[in-house]
Amino acid sequence: MPAYDRRDFLKIMPALAATAAAAQSPDRPNILVMVTDDHGIGDVGCYGHPEVRTPNLDRLAASGVRFTQMYANAPICSASRAALLTGKYPDRTGVKGALPSEPTWDVPGLRAGETTLPAQLRARGYKTAAFGKWHLGSAPPSRPMNQGFDDFFGWYSGWLDAYSHRYYQLGGPPGKIFHDLWRNETEVFEEPTYMTELLGREALAHLARQTASRPFFMYVAFGAPHYSMMAPKKYLDRFPASMERDRRTHLAMVAAVDDVIGALLDQLRRQGLENHTIVYFQADNGATREVRASSDGKPYHGGSNEPFRGWKQGLFDGGMHVPAILRAPGPVKPGRVWERPTISMDLMPTLLTLAGQPLPGGLDGQDILPVIAGRAPDHTFLFWSFENQRSVRQGDWKLILNPPQFPGDPVPDKIWLSNLETDPGEKKNLAKEQPERVRDLLERLRAWEKEVGLAQSE
Repeated sequence: MPAYDRRDFLKIMPALAATAAAAQSPDRPNILVMVTDDHGIGDVGCYGHPEVRTPNLDRLAASGVRFTQMYANAPICSASRAALLTGKYPDRTGVKGALPSEPTWDVPGLRAGETTLPAQLRARGYKTAAFGKWHLGSAPPSRPMNQGFDDFFGWYSGWLDAYSHRYYQLGGPPGKIFHDLWRNETEVFEEPTYMTELLGREALAHLARQTASRPFFMYVAFGAPHYSMMAPKKYLDRFPASMERDRRTHLAMVAAVDDVIGALLDQLRRQGLENHTIVYFQADNGATREVRASSDGKPYHGGSNEPFRGWKQGLFDGGMHVPAILRAPGPVKPGRVWERPTISMDLMPTLLTLAGQPLPGGLDGQDILPVIAGRAPDHTFLFWSFENQRSVRQGDWKLILNPPQFPGDPVPDKIWLSNLETDPGEKKNLAKEQPERVRDLLERLRAWEKEVGLAQSE
């Protein structure tokens, strides 16, 4: 049975002919991008984790290409999303970490005039809409409506209570508890509704209004499975009561997201748009071990980044090696698996190329399709920064400066070198065995820091 009664959505859906897609211009496909929050690669069934229930993500993977080495550009939400929507290293966008959440609505994020994916598509004639978590700035120039979106339903903060739609800091001052839900730039107050289902309702209603006369770009940014860790009983009941509490709640939240994804995929088919719509799914970073995500004061352990080491906020692969799936009918054959490195800043040039849009200057990402077709090489170097951590990957070699420290996983070394082909879990430090490689990668890293305007890490 579906998680919620889709007859509610059918009441608002227009009657669209099954041949609607054929009327659209073939060089302007519709685009649906979906992003989850703190969602590890071990939290999706088609990545080999049988306890997870994600039948809709699994069928999406079967209809497109599943990436086994997709990296987020950062192990934290705001910076990761900035790269996704700009095609650039987040350090170039001014969004380098997690932006604060403030009731003053004046937090700077994406700069005025930033070149963004929605702005480029809107210039191409697309109808653009964003749903869910923004977290790329609440100051007016940084808001969705000023970064290329025609419509917005969601919130500016890093997260919300799943029912009250309020942001708060555990143990924080009263002034840090505030309502944060908006339609365009008007605050809206919904009855207590589970946020994932509310986003599903809004995104489906918007999709139902789209016709074949104008292409659309929809960006659906779920708040789950980021805390607050809440799931209705109907999702919890899909998992054994004997399952560890954190894990059961986490997977129930993922299941709710998966139901909404399934509803969106079904609606595309119902409107005759399935074969003319590109669909992309990705997590913004890996699962977290943040203590505040757990009510007992212990590190949260509901999400899984297995088989990778590390967590959100760290530059071991667990923090940024994320699940990702692309369905592009025609250019991408169903059921493919791509096993070489790609990175989320590649999304913008890939989608713009598929939409027939010339690429703007200054992008760091590259079009993925020639890479997976064997006509172009993948990135020679990939770089990351988070606080005082730095990392660079060249081929199968990856260097980390100031590796992250997590409870139960202390790292005494300041420089960590791994060969990801032989050691994907980054368990063995090869820095002392490979001094020349370390020197070369350090030089590359220093040059990149200078190029993107980062202070040199120690």
